[in-house]
Amino acid sequence: MQVPLIQLQCGKVGKESAAAKYAAATETNKFSIEDEKPYAELWMGTHPSLPSKDVETQRSLLDLVQDNKALMSTQISDIFGEKLPFLFKVLSIRKALSIQAHPNKKLAEQLHAKDPKNYPDDNHKPEMTIAVTPFDGLCGFRPLKEISHFLSTVPALRNLVSDKAAKEFEASIHGRETSTSAEDTQRNKKALQSAFSALMTKDKSTIAAAAKELISSAKEDGEEFAGGGGPSNGGKELADLVIRLNSQFEGDVGLFVLFFLNYVKLEIGEAMFLKADDIHAYLSGDIIECMASSDNVVRAGFTPKFQDIPTLTSMLTYSYAPISEQKMNPVDYPYVTLNRTAYSSSSSAILYDPPIEEFSVVKTELKGEKAKATFEAIEGPSVIICTSGSGTISVGPKSKEVKAGYVFFVGATAECMLESDSETFTTFKAFCELSGKETANGAS
Repeated sequence: MQVPLIQLQCGKVGKESAAAKYAAATETNKFSIEDEKPYAELWMGTHPSLPSKDVETQRSLLDLVQDNKALMSTQISDIFGEKLPFLFKVLSIRKALSIQAHPNKKLAEQLHAKDPKNYPDDNHKPEMTIAVTPFDGLCGFRPLKEISHFLSTVPALRNLVSDKAAKEFEASIHGRETSTSAEDTQRNKKALQSAFSALMTKDKSTIAAAAKELISSAKEDGEEFAGGGGPSNGGKELADLVIRLNSQFEGDVGLFVLFFLNYVKLEIGEAMFLKADDIHAYLSGDIIECMASSDNVVRAGFTPKFQDIPTLTSMLTYSYAPISEQKMNPVDYPYVTLNRTAYSSSSSAILYDPPIEEFSVVKTELKGEKAKATFEAIEGPSVIICTSGSGTISVGPKSKEVKAGYVFFVGATAECMLESDSETFTTFKAFCELSGKETANGAS
């Protein structure tokens, strides 16, 4: 497939961008990488904003699946409106992406009806991130004890939230920080919402003045910054993060938001899942991202784009937990057969399976020439991208050469075989197969 590339200021520059390198691999794109330009996102799917195209015919993948329901299966076409239920991406991040959340299905419909310019579709957007290079980001609210610790050890943060709001938060959660009772959890979430909203609704000049105090402290305090940090992050690590982000978005509210959110680092192959209405900001790294097919983003920091703070502060789940609870635990994919060469070289096919119906992802790593993986036919569509090495893909009697950056669509009920002709041949396959998990529409 020919896939569209998005040029954004947050993207890695020139050939440092995996998204750009993969886009340039498809010769019919007539695209050459410019060394000074940033390239942020490569899209693979049928989203009407940027649908992929068939390399040979130049027809959009959206047209192809709408003309032939069997490519996705009649059931999936009927449920998801004759378009791929997922959007598959490569992101190459040099500069922080916005502090954001994606609306649930009901809210997406309301926002799209009210403001179609800023909310271009009516779908929800849960998403999964898999690191291709080392990655860092802000994801989900920290445990309450950590937030309370920072409110008491970062004077600029406490002053910005206000001493009154900080005291109300501390009093409300005291003794209940780790309680699992429904009543305490709801009380804690309300307290967190109040404190976070107090921060987010401050005017820009007040935030900018507080940011100067914060940066001064980060530069002077080093290891002692933020009371030496919390259980998850050391003081020097947080000081360096504040200074780095201020160099990208000087005086931004996001410099304070990071004390409310988990700061996470993913190594290659590690992954995390974000439900709709979960707050996050990706900071750096190359990632494979899969999500429900939507481009709805509610932003509130680290961005010159439209910000909708009232919607963001009212929509969030305010769930709080250590980042370990958002990281995924991939398992061996059971519906693939490795040949002897693949098996003896410790080749693998690993499944990342989030708790939603729209998508799952398999990472396949074939080690050595002639290593082969044969995937059983499934009742749903797949999109496959090669991220390293080379080989072939075979579906029925057809075989095609595969190189890093090549992207293929595989229709429902088709057996697919990958074979390596290099030392390491790595692919990611996003797919949808209805298997009893809940969909956004409540169908199963």
